[in-house]
Amino acid sequence: MSQGVRRAGAGQGAAAAVQLLVTLSFLRSVVEAQVTGVLDDCLCDIDSIDNFNTYKIFPKIKKLQERDYFRYYKVNLKRPCPFWAEDGHCSIKDCHVEPCPESKIPVGIKAGHSNKYLKMANSTKELEDCEQANKLGAINSTLERSPAAQYVDLLLNPERYTGYKGTSAWRVWNSIYEENCFKPRSVYRPLNPLAPSRGEDDGESFYTWLEGLCLEKRVFYKLISGLHASINLHLCANYLLEETWGKPSWGPNIKEFKRRFDPVETKGEGPRRLKNLYFLYLIELRALSKVAPYFERSIVDLYTGNAEEDADTKTLLLNIFQDTKSFPMHFDEKSMFAGDKKGAKSLKEEFRLHFKNISRIMDCVGCDKCRLWGKLQTQGLGTALKILFSEKEIQKLPENSPSKGFQLTRQEIVALLNAFGRLSTSIRDLQNFKVLLQHSR
Repeated sequence: MSQGVRRAGAGQGAAAAVQLLVTLSFLRSVVEAQVTGVLDDCLCDIDSIDNFNTYKIFPKIKKLQERDYFRYYKVNLKRPCPFWAEDGHCSIKDCHVEPCPESKIPVGIKAGHSNKYLKMANSTKELEDCEQANKLGAINSTLERSPAAQYVDLLLNPERYTGYKGTSAWRVWNSIYEENCFKPRSVYRPLNPLAPSRGEDDGESFYTWLEGLCLEKRVFYKLISGLHASINLHLCANYLLEETWGKPSWGPNIKEFKRRFDPVETKGEGPRRLKNLYFLYLIELRALSKVAPYFERSIVDLYTGNAEEDADTKTLLLNIFQDTKSFPMHFDEKSMFAGDKKGAKSLKEEFRLHFKNISRIMDCVGCDKCRLWGKLQTQGLGTALKILFSEKEIQKLPENSPSKGFQLTRQEIVALLNAFGRLSTSIRDLQNFKVLLQHSR
């Protein structure tokens, strides 16, 4: 080989090395962009949330979700879509949800009234009225009362990638963003991964406009975006990698994660979505810390019929509440709806109706498993909002009798803790993807 050829080869090798270093540096910046920084609209940094979730919350909430009281969720998956003609249900086998046989449901759950977690029976009309109260987080009250509703074992029907995608999935999220978040139709929001591109619009016009909105409307958007990001993370972390001899292998899919969250592939949207996930986590974390006094009363029993397990479940739940109260950088919900009373009331009602509408859109999801987890997480968020704006009622709770001013059904309790468990898992999955990205460099 001539010296000139060797020099050319060396030059190409050096160029390749430089390119490799640039690529590695870019990947590192991708990871850092996704998992560091201070969140907008609150005084909390992402690293603090990561550490708090990893070492305090995640291990305990995972155990709680395995308890009988929290693993059975009653849901009607047969309600028709109220907004458009359905595209037909997903026929992929992983979309299927297996209802729980009656014999498997703990006796204390299947025999109970929706409020049968109290040691004292209560069937007063006042409690019924309380459930129907015009609360901020109110959603479809038919979720558990319909004759078509069935119990589902959440542990046997985990949330993961089912193959459900395309027009039907796009229509659901598009309806949520375009028709239920606060924005004029002239503003394009490039949030849905399947949304078509609109020329050179990188979404900055939307974010410039969003920053000019009042806090409440910004918060609403961030909650929905955070929920969407969390669901997408679950799908990326539990992806069908291969199916050999009928034995499917599920695990993290880095390519899918980058498609949904990489700054370049999402035109800068990915890190914003992930920050909104953290914001949603903070909102639900705050709700848990606020509702703790409700469960600390001796009258409240997480009733399944197994006294020993019920006592252990309550002890674990109260332990989680103590951790949530110890978090030093909570979101301050008092900054919301703090204007003049008439305007605040009108905005709160608008906020509630938008959210209720989103809960109804979940009946348009064609994949039963996606519908199940969409309904649960939507109800969990609705319950968290109900708690955040019922502080006075919670403070006035009587120790030894049912409350007239604030009440939670078993369904709301199960949704609240499982929804927060999903967020906790999302943040843990994000840490795993961070490591995988570093190793793939």
